[in-house]
Amino acid sequence: MNYEDLEIWKIANKLVLQIHQLTINDIPKFEMYETGNQIRRSIKSVKANIVEGFGRRQYKLEFIRFLVIAMASNDETIDHLKTLYLTKSLTDKEKYEQYLRRLDELGRKINRFISAVKREHRC
Repeated sequence: MNYEDLEIWKIANKLVLQIHQLTINDIPKFEMYETGNQIRRSIKSVKANIVEGFGRRQYKLEFIRFLVIAMASNDETIDHLKTLYLTKSLTDKEKYEQYLRRLDELGRKINRFISAVKREHRC
């Protein structure tokens, strides 16, 4: 098993690609270098911290620490998405709500994964 087998990594990876496209195609160009840059960095951080945590999985507390950081980066991504929508840089309500749902789902799955690691980790 490797990190690419984790459902949370698969969801995060898909969101990295989708949010990257969102910031290129659906927001004003000036936002590409402001909030667009921040949201790209925060969603990439979710995925990267899942990977780094998995790489340290033989150490339960390290694994959990990186998953908690991934959770925090997911929350940051949600906040950036809300900022884009509230400032009217992202005007497509359907896309906004769709990404909000996906990020919320990812956060819940990361949280459940953290609980499972706490409960079942044996290394």
